[in-house]
Amino acid sequence: MAHPKRKISKTRRDKRRTHDNLSTKALSVDATTGEIHVRHKAHVYEGNLYYKGKLVVEDYK
Repeated sequence: MAHPKRKISKTRRDKRRTHDNLSTKALSVDATTGEIHVRHKAHVYEGNLYYKGKLVVEDYK
């Protein structure tokens, strides 16, 4: 039966496992616009930039 020539270090093992517990990003609905967006990020709605339900920049491109 085959077995490894060298022990796999804890660091190498843990690096392999880093992506095992990925989760989806938290989404939120803006109370002002009703737009679904990523939490704690500004979002564009109808050409305007909103953050925390408030208009930040008008005519944002």
